[in-house]
Amino acid sequence: MKFLISKRHLLLLIFSALQLSIFAGCSQPVLESKECISSREAVRSFYSFHFGNDMTPTPENLKKREKYLSKALKERLSEGDTESKSDYFTQTADYPKAFRVGACESAGSDRVTFEVLLFWRTDGKDRQQEITVVAVEESGTWLIDRVDSGE
Repeated sequence: MKFLISKRHLLLLIFSALQLSIFAGCSQPVLESKECISSREAVRSFYSFHFGNDMTPTPENLKKREKYLSKALKERLSEGDTESKSDYFTQTADYPKAFRVGACESAGSDRVTFEVLLFWRTDGKDRQQEITVVAVEESGTWLIDRVDSGE
C-alpha cells in the first residue's frame, strides 16, 4: 500500500513539526522561587563591590558596605572585633580572588539562603570554599543579614 502526500501537505507537516520543537524548547521551567530570583542580584552586587575594594575589616570599609547590609548585621558588626584580620563576608583572613553565587533556598517571603563559592589560585593550585549567605528583605530591598562558613 502506497501513501501519497502532496507537496503542500508535506510542507505543512514539516512547518508544524518545526513550530512544535521551537515552542517546546522555549518553555524552560522556573527552578528558583521568586524570592531567590529577586535577591540573587543583590547578593551578586554586594560581593562584586566587596571583591572590587579593600576587604580588610575596618570601620571605614564596613561603612562603605552599609547600603548592602541589614540593620541587624550592621549592629552586630559594629559591636564586633575591629582588630580582626579575618573578613566576615568571606569568613577568612586569606582573601579569595573570585566568587560565584550558587544555589538558593527560600525561607519565607523575606528571607533566602545562598551558597557562595569562593576561589583562590596560589602557587599554581586552585582552591575553593563554600560559605552560606542569608539575605533578608527590608523595606523592599534585599540585604545581607548573615554569613557563615559552616565550620
